[in-house]
Amino acid sequence: MIPYHATQTSRRIEVRYAAPGGDSGPLTLGQDNMIRCIRRDAPEQINKESVWPVPDGTSVSAGLAALRLLVERHESLRTSFPAGPGADGFPERQVVHSEGRFTVTVVEAGGRSEVELDRLAAEVGQADVAVAFDLDAAPRLRLTLVVDGERLLRLVVVVCHAGADGAATAVLIQDWLALAAGQDLPPVTAPTPLQIAGAEQGAQGRRKSATALRHWGRILATGPQVVFADSRITGPPRDLSAVLVRSPAAAEDLATVCRRTGASPSVVLLAAFAALVAHRAGRTDLVISALSANRQRAALVDHVGTLAQDALILLDTGAADLDQLIGRAKSASLSAYWHSTLDAERVWRIIEDCAHLRGSRFPRQVVVNDLSLTIPAAIADAQPAPAADPELTRVPAPPLAVRLMFTILRISGSLDFALIACPQVLDPDETDRFARALLAVLAAAARRPVPLCELPGLAEVPPPERSGEWRLIDGSWTDLAAVRTLLETALGARADIELSLDDGVLTGRLAARPMVGADGLTPAVAHRAVVAELSGRDTAMAPHHYIVRRAGPGAESVTFGSGRDPEIAARQAVLT
Repeated sequence: MIPYHATQTSRRIEVRYAAPGGDSGPLTLGQDNMIRCIRRDAPEQINKESVWPVPDGTSVSAGLAALRLLVERHESLRTSFPAGPGADGFPERQVVHSEGRFTVTVVEAGGRSEVELDRLAAEVGQADVAVAFDLDAAPRLRLTLVVDGERLLRLVVVVCHAGADGAATAVLIQDWLALAAGQDLPPVTAPTPLQIAGAEQGAQGRRKSATALRHWGRILATGPQVVFADSRITGPPRDLSAVLVRSPAAAEDLATVCRRTGASPSVVLLAAFAALVAHRAGRTDLVISALSANRQRAALVDHVGTLAQDALILLDTGAADLDQLIGRAKSASLSAYWHSTLDAERVWRIIEDCAHLRGSRFPRQVVVNDLSLTIPAAIADAQPAPAADPELTRVPAPPLAVRLMFTILRISGSLDFALIACPQVLDPDETDRFARALLAVLAAAARRPVPLCELPGLAEVPPPERSGEWRLIDGSWTDLAAVRTLLETALGARADIELSLDDGVLTGRLAARPMVGADGLTPAVAHRAVVAELSGRDTAMAPHHYIVRRAGPGAESVTFGSGRDPEIAARQAVLT
């Protein structure tokens, strides 16, 4: 293979576009959420790269013309987000440009074979996805053509997530294929981002957002803060591995289960996945984050923009059989999807408030991302048939702060999905066994309702390991040794520490040491210091109460209390 960086012939072409009507307005909630992610995370965690199919016989000039028409067709691609007036410069508005220009990189194929062309396109995508987009400049695409003279061979596209999410990208690919083939497209009928922002700012939109915040507030205040908590959890997620699973037989089993139960493929897969997660976690109540959640309304199916916000699913897996769990998953997921359009900044405030009040911080441990409706058939069908059934392939894991992620890629013809796992939950071999267990569950459920205690493959999924001082406190499994370490880290040399647990109430007994600053140690000061150290400590929690003893000149003084801020408690009470 000739490395991309050794390519001798490449050039850049500037393309001008002009479309009727530029405009500006407030951000959509989805744009606001993604801009926060863009400003916080590495570009490769946010940008999305893919190789778009190219119709046979497409010329470079025809490809450039189609790309121009694509940018002119969709306002979201011509949108910029200028810096706002605040100290942090966070954008407050979106600006749709009626005219402008974008640059396309053209790389000569240089006599490469088809396999080498695929590798080149993948390398180009990997390089481009790691480059941040300028929010203050359109378009929201980065484009590279791999060509042989005037023949267009590959189109590599990196999409800025503030301009298009996965479902929107599928629409763009379909439009590209039609435009590149010289077809005329009907006018866009889906709402634009500006129209969505207007609806969200209206009275009904504000009520819906407020209801969604209450949904999140209730789950975060009462549901389990963590799913996985056992002796294998030793720190934040790291060293993730990923396996891609492809199985035509499982697609047939899935279709049979759907016909038998009347449930959608997404719901069936959620239930089967949740049943295995519950076994691994050693608990029946799960909090699951679902991505791609805001495409449930028919009017938004073809929307080109970003609707990317999590849906928060609280699912009780304590069902008699998988059929019953499928019914629960349907109800829980629909409720979560309905309550997934909200203000991201206020969600983060709720997460922080609940961490302060409950003494444990919610991490996005278990994630489901159903992309099966966002990958065009042209891309799915271009994949070679699986070499085995099932076919399991190791693939690079994206840099995500998750414990276990289930990404559904295809459901028709072949069930394709990826499992991304932190080795503290599932090591690579266990991840493979989890995947095979999921396929076995579908095969069994295709024949009959399966009692959850009889699910095939359970023996292949490791149960939790809890050796030591583990207790179930406030709905979360907690390691008292981890709590002591948390307190020692947070309070340093300011106090000697003891713990007690009576009737589910965790109390930290702190004897202030004679040192500078120890006189100011109070329950409130201690609690804020402990909560500040919670991040990444999924097996620990802050005490419910603190008793602080200080030796004074004349006598010992004792202060006790929860350390919780009454204003935060009042703010959270409004949501619950």
